[in-house]
Amino acid sequence: MVANKTNVVKYSVIALLVFVPNFISAQCAMCRAVLENSDDTSAAEGVNNGIVFLMAMPYLLVGVIGFIIYKKFRN
Repeated sequence: MVANKTNVVKYSVIALLVFVPNFISAQCAMCRAVLENSDDTSAAEGVNNGIVFLMAMPYLLVGVIGFIIYKKFRN
């Protein structure tokens, strides 16, 4: 059975969305030290979410630009 390219892309994106969030719950050393001393867990969650957002945006932008270039050269 020959795999359709669109199906491969769909399943790759689904796999990334399912498996990647388990690995991206890290913090930088300074943020972690400051947040471990405080009792407010919502601040720690906010910092974690901010770090993940800042980390994901460049990859998303490069992926979108790469996809646009791929589509332009394919046509």
